[in-house]
Amino acid sequence: MESNKREALDETCGAGVLNNTACEVKVKKLITGKYVIACTVIATVTSTLLGYDIGIISGAILFIQKDLNLTTVQVEFVVGSLNLIAIVGGFLSGWLSDLIGRRKTMAIASVIFFVGAVVMSVAPSFEVLMIGRLTAGVGVGFGLMIAPVYSAELSPAKIRGSLVSLIEIFINFGILLGYVVSFAFEGLPTHINWRVMLGLGAIPSILLAVGVIMMPESPRWLVTQKRIVEAKEILMKTSDGDKEEANLRLQEIMEAAGFTYVNPNIEPTADELAAAFSERKKQGEGVWRELFWPTPAVRRMLIVALSIHFFQQASGIDAMVYYSPVIFSEAGIKSKLGRLGATVGVGFTKFIFIFFATIYLDKVGRRPLLMISSAGISACLVSVAIAFITLHINNTHGDTLISVNVHQSTKTSTAGAVITIFAICSFVAFFSIGFGPVAWVYISEIFPLRVRAQAVGLGVIVNRLVSGTVSLTFLSLSKAITPAVVFFIFASIGAASFVFVYFMVPETKGKTLEELEKFFGAKDWAGHLTPAKRMNDKTENSEQQHTIEMQSSH
Repeated sequence: MESNKREALDETCGAGVLNNTACEVKVKKLITGKYVIACTVIATVTSTLLGYDIGIISGAILFIQKDLNLTTVQVEFVVGSLNLIAIVGGFLSGWLSDLIGRRKTMAIASVIFFVGAVVMSVAPSFEVLMIGRLTAGVGVGFGLMIAPVYSAELSPAKIRGSLVSLIEIFINFGILLGYVVSFAFEGLPTHINWRVMLGLGAIPSILLAVGVIMMPESPRWLVTQKRIVEAKEILMKTSDGDKEEANLRLQEIMEAAGFTYVNPNIEPTADELAAAFSERKKQGEGVWRELFWPTPAVRRMLIVALSIHFFQQASGIDAMVYYSPVIFSEAGIKSKLGRLGATVGVGFTKFIFIFFATIYLDKVGRRPLLMISSAGISACLVSVAIAFITLHINNTHGDTLISVNVHQSTKTSTAGAVITIFAICSFVAFFSIGFGPVAWVYISEIFPLRVRAQAVGLGVIVNRLVSGTVSLTFLSLSKAITPAVVFFIFASIGAASFVFVYFMVPETKGKTLEELEKFFGAKDWAGHLTPAKRMNDKTENSEQQHTIEMQSSH
């Protein structure tokens, strides 16, 4: 037992520092208990709203088009509008969460999406349906911003990656749920089934609204509001009653807020609070100016975080989902029910592999999973492109992604179809173990507290803008340059993401949010080493220097 303790201290604080109490607190195993996990799970229910819409609309739109007599352009608006309007929600929610708190913002998100789901389910016309879609889209934007911010601010550093990655689990669960619901209600009359499908989307928002009542506020947001005592109480709960751990986390948060001297055992006086916040802007004030005219540190954060979100969507995950029913048809699955069942299988694969990331994010780290993911999706996209050529899928007929028909070759390659189906499943698997969850984990943990909410909102804007662009241009590109060439383009973007991660993305595993802020502000960012290597080197040098000082003092 003693030898294990010494190894942990030597690894974190340098050899010979066994009696350093602060270091002992740092390496002490964090036991979070059920409380912090339950709070994070409730917060990430917001992600289910997006996932369910992605899954359900692919089936429901077939019946909506028939029931409401929609034109091709109207169908495209119904399908693509939610992603684009989510940008508005992402923009507004960052500002609002700094103003009224993370918890209340989640409650507002649930109400907005509930209203949107109800309006969609009773819509008598295209115009009313669009009002519901746009309303729900704003709610989705709110949820995508607030879930990672809240989860990261509430979670201890040692398991932050796993808890924030629950966002991607719930997105995938929502997609799978949407597929299953479409499969289950497909047999109802056309004027009823799609209304039931869309109306059931109100259930997650109800669960979230109930859950918010039991959730605490973010302790980091409370510190910015000078509510130190409340913040400490919440940190005690999320540290499973470990007073030393709670004090350490509170001290780091308060130092980041501007306190020059912090004693977490004593409540700050009015003069101390005034001194700490005298030169600090009110939470949320001037943040957009800081993001658009950033300091070098914030600029580095923006480049890394927003690029990861760009690569997540630009690699063609949505396009792959849109084409999977067509490929299944080529493989011999001709019935609508059979193709829908096969699509459920793809959704199930995507859902299962996200658990791999949840388990290993805080063990292996963010950077290795991103590199494995980018290499894997690139290889799969190349395989799909080659299989498209083998299957002679060289052009499309029809005007929407919903009504795509594939040119039927007289001799379809069974091997090509098998390769394509395997590649699709492999693609969603590689996506789920890396870019899917890590994009949300990374952006929620690297920004300083004063800009975190708006920065994550900016990430949502980039994410949804790229997703909407891919969705709205995929068919046109496929018709203009053939689907195979499009997938080769997606593969090249995946390869570019591998290079970007290797040279620009540092590891953040196990670091507190305040430690990450200091790292990105370091002057030695530039150089021939990768950021990840520089971060490790900096830590090792600091440890060696500390050990030398300890030895010389003796």
